[in-house]
Amino acid sequence: MALPNAYGRYNNSKILTASPAELTLMLYEGAIKFCNIAIVAVEQKDVEKAHINIQKTERIIDYFRQTLDMKYPVAEDFERVYSYLSERLIEANIKKDKDILEEVTTHLRTMRDTWKEVMRINKERGT
Repeated sequence: MALPNAYGRYNNSKILTASPAELTLMLYEGAIKFCNIAIVAVEQKDVEKAHINIQKTERIIDYFRQTLDMKYPVAEDFERVYSYLSERLIEANIKKDKDILEEVTTHLRTMRDTWKEVMRINKERGT
């Protein structure tokens, strides 16, 4: 029992000490993970598990939307993408559609990879 507790403390420490950029990356990773779990659940016809994990993904996307700083023009582009992903997740949840979930996962991976590249460039610049 000590090992799971140690893992939980490690994860909490990781979150508490992460920069805002690292937290954003963790959220993208979480959304991808929950989407992948939902895909497997749909394949296994586990409707409840699919629903729960699609909702987790939706909550992360909603958080991204709520925290957009609209004073930057690029925020409007992100708003459109997040809005689209939200709509697709709702449709995927209603239909329990694996193809839609795979599409959303592809978009999330692209956004995560772009975010990682931005983090790398900023680190090289020392910002």
